[in-house]
Amino acid sequence: MSGPAAEETARTRVFLVDDHAMVRSGVRTELGDAVAVVGEAADVAGAVEGIRDTVPDVVLLDVHLPGGGGRAVLEALRGELPAVRWLALSVSDAAEDVIAVIRAGARGYVTKTISGPDLLDAVTRVADGDVVFSPRLAGFVLDAFSAAGPAATPEPADPATDPGLDLLSAREREVMQLLARGYTYREIGSRLFISVKTVESHASNVLRKLQLSNRNELTRWAATNRLL
Repeated sequence: MSGPAAEETARTRVFLVDDHAMVRSGVRTELGDAVAVVGEAADVAGAVEGIRDTVPDVVLLDVHLPGGGGRAVLEALRGELPAVRWLALSVSDAAEDVIAVIRAGARGYVTKTISGPDLLDAVTRVADGDVVFSPRLAGFVLDAFSAAGPAATPEPADPATDPGLDLLSAREREVMQLLARGYTYREIGSRLFISVKTVESHASNVLRKLQLSNRNELTRWAATNRLL
């Protein structure tokens, strides 16, 4: 296959859900040609129908929508379309909104103050199976994980004896904590005064030494071990 159809297949396929047409237009512009926007909707019913028809890689989902809100879309489709990944994009940074959509199955939550490049990075990471949160919202999610108890994670490690922690250098521990809190590589580099490439190297070492596969597992591991 070649031509436009092949190019769209190669790009992350994104569906936009927001009740404001100007917001959807702005998101399209910010994401540009780096992704393929395969559809959009302004309410719950339209979102459910459109996502069923297109089966995108990632749904960018507003929390507050006519007809029941973003959570209603998640609850209607998550079991039916397990391969679709969900990223909440909302003006709200209220803890109850964040926790509600994450518990319903969203892989991340970012606010509409996010920059275009960071939004594209968030979409790409969620498509790759990562989890993404605006930095100040990560604590809400960690609190929710803690409240859920150990049933949400297999055999939590003993914080005092986890062997992986001793394998991390001081710098790797700093990177690990910021990664688990939802900071982007660019933000970590800025805070620690190191390059993005160096952050990537440290992140790779952290996951390898802790025998974890992605940031989602790292966030759970760090919360379980009270390292945040």
